[in-house]
Amino acid sequence: MGAGRLASRIEHVEPDNRSFFLSFRDEWTDEPFLKFHAHQGLELLFIHEGHGVVEVEGRSYELEGGALFCFQPYQLHRVEIPGRADVRYVRTNLTFDPRYVEPYLAPYPKLQAFLRFLTKGSLPAPKYRFADNRLSGLIESHAEAVKKSGEDQEEARILFLIALLRYLQLTVISPADLSPEGWSVRKTAHIEAIMDWIEGRFRRSFSLDLLAGDLHLSPYYVSHLFKQYTGESITDYVTARRIREACVLLGNSDKSVQQIAQEVGSLSAPYFCKLFKKHKRMTPLDYRSALQHSPKR
Repeated sequence: MGAGRLASRIEHVEPDNRSFFLSFRDEWTDEPFLKFHAHQGLELLFIHEGHGVVEVEGRSYELEGGALFCFQPYQLHRVEIPGRADVRYVRTNLTFDPRYVEPYLAPYPKLQAFLRFLTKGSLPAPKYRFADNRLSGLIESHAEAVKKSGEDQEEARILFLIALLRYLQLTVISPADLSPEGWSVRKTAHIEAIMDWIEGRFRRSFSLDLLAGDLHLSPYYVSHLFKQYTGESITDYVTARRIREACVLLGNSDKSVQQIAQEVGSLSAPYFCKLFKKHKRMTPLDYRSALQHSPKR
């Protein structure tokens, strides 16, 4: 990538079209770098060198070598690097549609749950640490595989994603970030069943009693277990899921705010706007505008 360009745009990852994007050790020098955008896919931003600031939904994080940032689908984020001739900004960017790899994770339920957490879970923070040599080895192996004559490109990408997710699961993102220590298989299965139930019904009016009844559990147990596992209430999780769906609709349709409010939970427009601004630090229309138009310098 050439230096001296200020990038700012929304980048889309469509199913069956750019479902996988990888840029290894992309380098930026000399002039300031500023990007404010979101993706339809899951973005993993690995920082090899550089210093700057990453802002995600009103919170700031230091950008530094060895940092990994995980940006969930439609999560607006701002990356800013001050321009200095003696400092390089070197990054690896991997963006992919989780639906691209999910079918291949069916034999590996724990890895499948891990990807689901990265994509839809409540991450405590988007920043983690990684070992540069391990990552480089994985990507270089992938690059060598796709160069081979007759190599199936899609198969190579799937195998690379599985290996990378396994590496992240084992060495980068601590189990403490995923679930409390000492949790039984039974409790974890209950949590997954709760999340599956919410995923299928979050567009309807939420009822804790109905959820508990369908899973043959008590409302108190469901509520207590979910809070203990995720650190947030089940109603807060449902709200966050609705907001994520609203972001998809704002970015991919011309539906009105009133229509979207109805579609993501039969909410009134004023109440939906209040929830959206609380979560995203901007109104739904401002969010749509941020996706559709490059911000001014």
